[in-house]
Amino acid sequence: MADGGTLHIRALTGRFVRASATEFNGRRVVEIDAKGEIRSGSLSPEDGRTIAAGAALALEQRIPVIIRLASSGADISEGVAALDGWGTAARQLTKCSGLIPIVMIVSGATVSGPALMLGLADVVIMTADAYAFVSGPTMVTEFTGVPIDNSELGGATVHERSSGVAAFVAADQDEADEIVADVLSYLPDHADDSAPLAPCTDPTDRPTAEAYEILPESTNGAYDVRNLIEVLVDDAIYIEPHSEWAANLVTAMARIGGRPVGIVANQPQTVAGTLDIEASRKGAAFVSMCDSFNLPLLTLVDTSGFYPGKDLEWRGMIRYGAQMAFAYARATIPRVNLTTRKSYGGAYIVMDSKEMGNDVALAWPTAEIAVMGAKGAVEILHRREDPERRDELEQAYEDRLLNPYIAAERGAIDAVIEPADTRREIHAALEMLSSKRERIPRRRHDNSPL
Repeated sequence: MADGGTLHIRALTGRFVRASATEFNGRRVVEIDAKGEIRSGSLSPEDGRTIAAGAALALEQRIPVIIRLASSGADISEGVAALDGWGTAARQLTKCSGLIPIVMIVSGATVSGPALMLGLADVVIMTADAYAFVSGPTMVTEFTGVPIDNSELGGATVHERSSGVAAFVAADQDEADEIVADVLSYLPDHADDSAPLAPCTDPTDRPTAEAYEILPESTNGAYDVRNLIEVLVDDAIYIEPHSEWAANLVTAMARIGGRPVGIVANQPQTVAGTLDIEASRKGAAFVSMCDSFNLPLLTLVDTSGFYPGKDLEWRGMIRYGAQMAFAYARATIPRVNLTTRKSYGGAYIVMDSKEMGNDVALAWPTAEIAVMGAKGAVEILHRREDPERRDELEQAYEDRLLNPYIAAERGAIDAVIEPADTRREIHAALEMLSSKRERIPRRRHDNSPL
């Protein structure tokens, strides 16, 4: 246990897994080394129990756990006992979930049960040569008749861009360690602690007039919302987990006034910033992590709605869209919302609208907050009118409804601000909310729409 600032080292060993309380980049952590070289890293019962014991030690000391993983799965020669060892590890990691940060580094083949373990982590980093899958190429080929290799089935690029398993991909172990250090710099040791503050030399009242210049002249024009994030945060520095997955939604960790903050932002340069299944999953998971570890949330809204499509509906757009709404609705951390341009329909609701419980809702004068855009509304309400009349009706709709002042009159927006004042206003809101504490009813757990 840690006592008076001194870390007492405890080491635990299995056949090849080692776990110990130690220091990592100045932070107290438990490191679990599960990179196996014996029998391709197949997990013995003792190895599974060592992972579990290391996770239990991290939870006991209330410090983050870092797991270095490369394993071919349960040891076949050990039979069901090896499976039980993996189950013990998975159960203990689940007990840690939401209480201490769980970071995993995958540096080699990670197959079967150990691959499933990746889904229990808060952040997964894969090295470029690593791969992970539940069922290997041989089995896939036998069932589908399609030849496939390890990299194509579960390589780092696949998990970075397609599955969303990897939050980051590193060139090697050294770069992976640097990423872990960056991630932990934004996170507290445990759920009852505050995220660590950092010195700030970037003035919090710095004017951000250039923020407005990022928007194109056309309301349908594309731009990179990451340019806006750079303008708003301290020293233009942020990290972006899952940058290649669900690119229509940006998730990032940054600082404003030295205070760590999670950012969720629609990305207009990818499918116009609309929400689909992957974006909803990505946003829900990130909001949930921020809520677990006390990172205030800044949500930047510019979206025309949910992406339409038969395939999306058949695959469960309703359930996945509800995940995002659920994550925001149950979040108790400080939440600031800024609408820069479009906020329409169901996407307006799930992007942390006032009725979802945000604390401060801001908007630029350019914001359009409505059920839908003028063109779509006129096509539904006045489809029999001639084109000239439709143009007049569209302009009237825009003048009457597509501005933030109507929403402000109804209480959906707290303040309409000038783009040049954005950083100052966001910082002021976060400062005001820094002492926010919400008491929620005690219950075993909620029933998230998984």
